[in-house]
Amino acid sequence: MQANDVRLLKGAAIPTLLVGLVVVVVAALVAGGKGALGAAIGALVVCVFFTLGIVAISYAGRVSPMAMMTAAVVTYAVKILIVMALLKAFENATAFEPKAFGWGAVVCTVAWTIGEMRGFMKLKMLYVDPDGKTPGSG
Repeated sequence: MQANDVRLLKGAAIPTLLVGLVVVVVAALVAGGKGALGAAIGALVVCVFFTLGIVAISYAGRVSPMAMMTAAVVTYAVKILIVMALLKAFENATAFEPKAFGWGAVVCTVAWTIGEMRGFMKLKMLYVDPDGKTPGSG
């Protein structure tokens, strides 16, 4: 991973972990121990999936910009579909509170996405190659 990728990962993971802790505490107050466990599992799933997504995008970015964009779109779609499938699969779970799992996953997904957007805005990356040649010119 490049330094920019690590900064982006930290910019998304730290707020998500903090929000996840708040969700776990709220779930514990509302639904007890099973609620806290469900919210913790939801937050953990989001952190793991989205971290793997950033790693995949970072790897694809070393290949080419087109591969990076394709990896970004595909990994985001796959992450969302897997989280939705887990929400559906765990809707009748008895080991933990499924609603707390769902709320934990949704709230942490939103926190991760906001943290990632903020991290991208703070990165000082060139999106135009200043030394690049324009096709068709001289």
